[in-house]
Amino acid sequence: MNVLDRTPDLDPGDGEVLTDELVVTDDVLVKAFALGPGAELSPHEHGDSTNVFHVISGEVTVIQDDEEETVSAPGVVLHERGVVHGARNDSDDVAMLTASLCPLP
Repeated sequence: MNVLDRTPDLDPGDGEVLTDELVVTDDVLVKAFALGPGAELSPHEHGDSTNVFHVISGEVTVIQDDEEETVSAPGVVLHERGVVHGARNDSDDVAMLTASLCPLP
């Protein structure tokens, strides 16, 4: 077992989103999201923080303002402060991504 690896073992069902906080400090949050087939991380925004998605397995449809794009692992998506963003799993497999939020609001 690698003691430094913080990747969680999440196994969501159809339409389910499971989360786990991987890193929480005074100025950063890194959270894992496992999206089951058909699951969606609803669009939202962070007015005072930059958010970065790292797609680490599978593929997700990333929503940013009025645009959508399929991003496969490994993939990185920047969401500037105040940009509405979300993710949806349109595949038949589980997709996993992390979201880094800096600085913490």
